Amino acid sequence: MPLIDIQQLSKLYYSIGEVSKLLDVNSSLLRFWEKEFKLEVSKKNKKGNRLFSPKEIEKINKIYQLVKVKGYTLEGAKKAMKIKEKEIELAPNNQAQDDLVSRLESIKLRLLSLK
Repeated sequence: MPLIDIQQLSKLYYSIGEVSKLLDVNSSLLRFWEKEFKLEVSKKNKKGNRLFSPKEIEKINKIYQLVKVKGYTLEGAKKAMKIKEKEIELAPNNQAQDDLVSRLESIKLRLLSLK
């Protein structure tokens, strides 16, 4: 089962043919998923060909894993994607928390120095 390692991708944009080869699926399936999952293709060339960024490829890879590997229906995959997005939004980001704590500590030190 193909699994795309996003960090291995070296180009900024990939054609639909390149993405379909990476996943070993038809280009028509990717176009179908684009409509079904309301994926927005951020760039098209002058001919109108789709160009996928690594971030978009990551979403397509998640859809592939849910539908082709785990056997989800399209509706089930849509629900699973929404649930995962909500979990990501609600989950605390450790780096962001560390940055916030350090900023608050520096503010605290400045306030104490004004005393």
